[in-house]
Amino acid sequence: MARDNIPASVAVRAKPNLFDIITILCVIALGVAIASATRHVLQPLNMPSAQAINLDPSYLPGYAMRTTLRMFAALFASLVFTFTYAVIAAKSRRAEMVLVPILDILQSVPILGFLTFTVVFFMGLFPGQILGVELAAIFTIFTSQAWNMAFSMYQSLKTIPEDMSEAAKCFGLTSWQRFWKLEVPAAMPGLIWNMMMSMSGGWFMIVYSETISVGNTEITLPGIGSYVGTAIVHKDLAAIFYAIGAMLFVILAYDQLLFRPLVAWSAKFRFETTNSDTDTTPWLLRLMHRTSFIRWISDYIDGFAHKVAILPIGKRPFSQSYLSKNLISSKTIDRIYIAILCLLGVAAAYYIYEAVHGHISIEEILHVIVLGFITLFRVVVMIAIATIIWVPAGIWLGLRPQWAKRTQVVAQFMAAFPANLFFPFFVVGIVHFGLNKEIWLTPLMILGTQWYILFNVVGGASTFPGDLREASKSFHIKGWLWWSKVMLPAIFPYYITGALTACGGAWNASIAAEVASWGNDTLKATGLGAYIAEATDAGNVFQVGLGMVVMSAFVIIFNRLVWHPLYDYARRRLSFS
Repeated sequence: MARDNIPASVAVRAKPNLFDIITILCVIALGVAIASATRHVLQPLNMPSAQAINLDPSYLPGYAMRTTLRMFAALFASLVFTFTYAVIAAKSRRAEMVLVPILDILQSVPILGFLTFTVVFFMGLFPGQILGVELAAIFTIFTSQAWNMAFSMYQSLKTIPEDMSEAAKCFGLTSWQRFWKLEVPAAMPGLIWNMMMSMSGGWFMIVYSETISVGNTEITLPGIGSYVGTAIVHKDLAAIFYAIGAMLFVILAYDQLLFRPLVAWSAKFRFETTNSDTDTTPWLLRLMHRTSFIRWISDYIDGFAHKVAILPIGKRPFSQSYLSKNLISSKTIDRIYIAILCLLGVAAAYYIYEAVHGHISIEEILHVIVLGFITLFRVVVMIAIATIIWVPAGIWLGLRPQWAKRTQVVAQFMAAFPANLFFPFFVVGIVHFGLNKEIWLTPLMILGTQWYILFNVVGGASTFPGDLREASKSFHIKGWLWWSKVMLPAIFPYYITGALTACGGAWNASIAAEVASWGNDTLKATGLGAYIAEATDAGNVFQVGLGMVVMSAFVIIFNRLVWHPLYDYARRRLSFS
């Protein structure tokens, strides 16, 4: 019966050919590899083979597969989080008042702060099994991937062009149809570039996520991160280079097989009415076009997704219930809502006071606040330097798809390269040349986070409408006028997303950057990050908590005074409408 509904052309095309056979064999081989790599998750924790790390390079392919599966599991969880949390924050004004500050806090809380609670939680779900530790590792990677993706979706939904919104209203799209036919396509280019950044950022956390400490017990999961950690302990430089090579191969593989096709696919969602210089079709998409059965499956899935997207779910913009709902004044509800939030805030502050009373003095709190201002100065300086370097570079690459294609893998690899591997070079250089550690340890804060600015600016420039480019050429707009009136306003919303997440990442990285060591040489700069790192090493829970609270307060206040007003300005003045 189902076959009778298939068009004849499709039925003929559905006959497999040589390319189908090759593709199917590759998919089967991938499935076998995944099954082989994941069979260990049900093993008990006391199995020696579950934690043994061998520095023999022949083990690296298996380790690379396990690390990659953890990263993609975390990426899937990040997408689910993005399509729920960020969407609710963007669409509900009252939810936005709570969710966005929480997101500010989450992106600034040090990753080690999550590990303290989540490891015990996930291991409690699956006691005595590696699965609990695997979930803790995936969640740790998730915390390095989710926040910038959520901010990207939030920014895209808040800056939908007004004329596109009016068109959706004129077509009578329901809230469900508007979401899948307007808002998600508008968010795709920026979200895909942030997914690439998230995968690269996840590499920074694999060393911490695959080596987990619970009390006096250290649990090591097989993977590239634990391989690097073991190599560092044994001071095996050859093994470190082997790991870097494996990491480069994995990045190249998922760039070719996933992100390059996604970037090409997202190009059709650009707001423009003229043909523009777009990237050539990736080889994987060309291969799929030459298949028959695989392409039929792809077309079937696309048709099913279209039917789901046009389901008449939700209210239409001109329905009576929609209009009456929006005519009702909500000032009283807002006041009650804000009052409840204030009461909760006061209760939380009182609870914190009762918990730390007698353990932390006022002088200690003031001292930590001063340290916070020192670290804030470092963060602002580094963000400014990264902006000067990467905004022009990102615009240049975004407007030139061919060059973006050539540098995409390089940018992903540089963003994925664990910044802590640079620490020994900085320590040796500072000690050897007698440099000021307060100054020269600062760049370590931005090594891993500067790429948020580059990837977001490239994503923004790549969506710049081709008809506006043609108009600027026709009016001979060049030089500083072109930068100030055309391109900088166009990419400004994307830059804000990148700078905001880079800023939060820099605060997070300050814990490692302000205390760097190699061998017996340890350098400590003055700042909030060093304070938290020293308190963590000393096991002083109250000082660690104080440092994290002060850091979160600095991030929230700075975001409220700087980034969120700029978000509002971009939404009001710099959207394509």
